[in-house]
Amino acid sequence: MNVIYFLTPKSQIKCVDTSMSIRQVLEVMEHYRFTTIPLLDEEGLYVGTLSEGDLLFYLKDHPFSSLDEFNKINILNVQRHRDYLPVPSQLEMDELILTATNQNFVPVLDDRKKFIGIITRKKLINYLYLNKN
Repeated sequence: MNVIYFLTPKSQIKCVDTSMSIRQVLEVMEHYRFTTIPLLDEEGLYVGTLSEGDLLFYLKDHPFSSLDEFNKINILNVQRHRDYLPVPSQLEMDELILTATNQNFVPVLDDRKKFIGIITRKKLINYLYLNKN
């Protein structure tokens, strides 16, 4: 079965983009209660995954007197420690298992390498449970 069947489309998830400031990203993650979030460029290409840890390490290493200071710092200044590996939309579900075991979600790219959505680990586990025979 193709991974597209399990896709949560881009239109239904919140992403952040490379033009955002650290503060904007923090506010999005706080509002949606995300621990990780896809990072896209202005053309919709998948750049990587930002995590709470990435942001916390940056804040720890860059003392500040006010959160407003982070309005001026672009999110690309934050070093990402681990980007989630994306998969092509043509991938079969059985090939997704190894990638998903180490990630909360798997970014899915179309044939032009544009981000089209994610497959959550929960959807994969449900699929495996229902098809265990």
